Amino acid sequence: MPPRKVPVRKAVAPATSAPVASTSKAAAPPARSQPKPSTTPAKHDVAEDDNAEIARQEGLVEWEEMCRPNWKGLGLMDPIKNIEDKWLLLPAFLKVKGLVKQHIDSFNYFVDVDLANILKANNKVLSDVDPKFWLKYTGIHVGMPTRNDDSFDKSVTPHECRLRDTTYAATITIDVQYTRGNVIVRRKGVPIGRLPIMLRSNKCVLAGQSEATLARMTECPLDPGGYFIVKGTEKVILVQEQLSKNRIIVETDPVKGIVQASVTSSTHERKSKTYVLMKKNRIYLRHNSINEDIPVCIALKAMGIQADKEILLLCAGTTEAHKSAFAPNLEDCALAGVFTTQQALEYIGSRVKVTRRGFQAGPKRPVWEEAMEALATIVLAHVEVKGMDFKHKAIYIATMTRRVLMAMADEKLVDDRDYVGNKRLEL
Repeated sequence: MPPRKVPVRKAVAPATSAPVASTSKAAAPPARSQPKPSTTPAKHDVAEDDNAEIARQEGLVEWEEMCRPNWKGLGLMDPIKNIEDKWLLLPAFLKVKGLVKQHIDSFNYFVDVDLANILKANNKVLSDVDPKFWLKYTGIHVGMPTRNDDSFDKSVTPHECRLRDTTYAATITIDVQYTRGNVIVRRKGVPIGRLPIMLRSNKCVLAGQSEATLARMTECPLDPGGYFIVKGTEKVILVQEQLSKNRIIVETDPVKGIVQASVTSSTHERKSKTYVLMKKNRIYLRHNSINEDIPVCIALKAMGIQADKEILLLCAGTTEAHKSAFAPNLEDCALAGVFTTQQALEYIGSRVKVTRRGFQAGPKRPVWEEAMEALATIVLAHVEVKGMDFKHKAIYIATMTRRVLMAMADEKLVDDRDYVGNKRLEL
């Protein structure tokens, strides 16, 4: 036996009474596993690679298990064609999603996100009498449901509201700052009203409670929530089916001979509807804030696109049929004497409905400023204008114009108002 193997055997395994021949066999594996010069980071890298490989193999095994036929010869990724089999999916879907999850998610989004966006869109109040006075909202909060009386314990449960014919609601508070003379006053937690709270939402006392806790509150664990309690009566908000907001809808009226593309703009600040319509072989821009229809070429010039060729390419593209149909609209600018952006703004400004709330001191604003404000904030309100750059809004109007031209050439491109893809369910 080689003399070098004896200390290795003693270091690796305890001494036994086995024969010498078996000692050489037992000493062979430790000789192969002798430590090699390496650094600690290398060991960690090898371990991470091994873990990643193990995870990858486990993922592949799990994926193969999912795709393996395990029910009537079908795997998880196979389509289900029989109606009887599809009905079996309904209990599984209801067990995971339920029937009121969309109501609860919508209310949670309204409380957590929409309220803050609405406040941000209308966060500053100016005075028409004293320009130095202003009031600014800096934050909004919705608390937990409380009583609306003088009792010491303000907490309340839905069952108590049912018995006492009260509303299950929480207080809305805001953070505000305003001027008092030359001093800025800041106040936090100012109550401005109360908001009914949906049962099982994030602001409800029933959210995340165990069955034992719900039993102590006299609530049924199987009650999914998704409704309100107003004056002791359970009320639910019905789902409303409406046309999609901020989406181009092309329609036609054969009786009036009108083809139009309409968009209902909806933001947290305002809601309005804009039309681009073909009337008497001319295309116009129509909006409630403008007294009369504006030729679309003049509207595009007011947004900074002055070259007729650029207007033609934006609206008609490279199709000769569309160019021929749109070319007569370029004459409207020459007939109205509009060749520059300033002239187009003055043309539109003289037709804008000026609405002011309260008394406003100072000289009257020029008409071109009225036109610029209307185009920037009212017409297509959902298309944001930054730094008075109307590029995106002009492209949007040009897209609506091209949709009208395409619908005139092919009736199949007219949208169906009853098509479910053009509708949304609003909660």
